[in-house]
Parts: sequence; structure tokens; C-alpha cells
Amino acid sequence: MVAPSILSADFANLEKEIHAVSQAGADWIHVDVMDGRFVPNITIGIPVVKSLKKVSPIPLDVHLMIEEPERYIEDFIKAGSDYLTIHVESTKDPAAVLKRIRELGAKAGITLRPGTSLDTVLPLLPLSDLVLVMTVEPGFGGQSFMADQIAKISRLRQEISSKKLSCLIEVDGGINAETAKLCHEADVFVAGSFVFGRDYKTAIAALR
Repeated sequence: MVAPSILSADFANLEKEIHAVSQAGADWIHVDVMDGRFVPNITIGIPVVKSLKKVSPIPLDVHLMIEEPERYIEDFIKAGSDYLTIHVESTKDPAAVLKRIRELGAKAGITLRPGTSLDTVLPLLPLSDLVLVMTVEPGFGGQSFMADQIAKISRLRQEISSKKLSCLIEVDGGINAETAKLCHEADVFVAGSFVFGRDYKTAIAALR
């Protein structure tokens, strides 16, 4: 699946952009939420997600790069998040947050910074519908792909298969037609500048 990241879209025309990538074959819309604390950048919040939900014909995949996400998950789900992903480093009790996301009716995702050991999220896989491997340092778009993170994808695939779990593997950061080949064991590609920087249909087809 392909989830274009609106971080690279034209923010003055988000409805138009969402419809365009949807018609071009996108499966999800990836929404990066940053608070200026967990990462050194500020993007969008709950009101924008609510507005996006009204116009998006495909699911919203919301990535929370915020401190203490438990304070906001209910509001983000009410706003229309179909998938809601939290960072293992951002809360004292990620298991409780993942359980709560599911209780509130959304799909729960877990992710980690490139420098964080995969061992921190492996115990959380049974509570997760999605695990996101970051192949850049979270916080800004347009960064270069970190090839040393590919091993995490392979190990996750082994863990998910051996334990017969159903969670999806998503990869985000510097994804293009070439780096996607290196991440072939993932289920979902998040791509920002690669999709929005060219013909959408051609870009999405190239990722597939």
C-alpha cells in the first residue's frame, strides 16, 4: 500500500491534493502531527485532521510525534483518525495507550526513532495493528533514507510471521522508487516529496 504524506503537499489546497492522490491510486493519507517538544517542529493538530476526514475518500493514517500522546488520542480519534500511531519513547506506558486506541475504535500503531532498539517495541506487537519503521529522524520532511534501518523491517517480518500476528509493517522516510525496493518486506510505503514532487499517478505506480 502507498500512503502519501501531506507534509509535502500544498497546504493551501489540501482538499484538492487529497482527492488528486486518491484518484492516482493512494491507499491511505499519512498525516504527521508534531508538537515542537517531542520533535523540533510544529505541524498540524486536531482541527485539521477533522477537516481532512470530511474530504478524504481513503483512511487517515495519523502519526503522533508528540509528548504524552495519551492526553490527545481520544480527540484525534473523534476527529477521524483511522490509524493512530504513537512513539514508544513518547509515553511511560505505551501498552496502555495502544489498548486505549483500540478501545476507542481506531487501529493502533507503534513506532520508534532510528536510534531506538527494536527490542523496545517487540513486546507491543500483539497490541498493535501497525508498526512504523522510521528511516529518517522524525521531525522534518525531505531527509535522506537511512539504509541501516532496513534490518528492523526484516526482523519485524520474522517476528510477525513466527508469532502469527496480523500487524502491518509501514516504512517512512526518504522513500522513493529505489529505496522502496530495499524495503520490500514492508506492507505500507509512506512517501512525501517523492509523490507530491511529480505526477502523482506515475509516482505511486513506481512505488508499487
